[in-house]
Amino acid sequence: MRGVTYDAGALIAAERGSEEMWGYHRLLLDSGVRPRLSAAVLGQVWRGGPQARLSRLLSGCRVVPLTESQARTAGAALASSRTEDLIDAVVVIIALARGDVVVTSDPDDMRRIARALGRSLTLSVV
Repeated sequence: MRGVTYDAGALIAAERGSEEMWGYHRLLLDSGVRPRLSAAVLGQVWRGGPQARLSRLLSGCRVVPLTESQARTAGAALASSRTEDLIDAVVVIIALARGDVVVTSDPDDMRRIARALGRSLTLSVV
């Protein structure tokens, strides 16, 4: 099974108790896939707790740092795609680097950013 990168929408869906999101997350873990998310994504959704559902989801994920190089690439991708959400660009950059499927609630901007980079993404919409 391919790797998976979560967008903020995936984390928000889990926090809201989405059965679809939780079922997908369990399937990944049962298949030996540990989903990734950028620390920037976590910062976008974390509100200081307690966020029990989100904390439970995070325990099965790998939170990856945002490097300077990734930040620069994401900023350039925003300019090329004429979009504005840095988090979306970061998710695209991380997923493309690993060939991951992106779990998102915002597929249009994700595709637009990837196209601006001359690439395509596989998306799973929550």
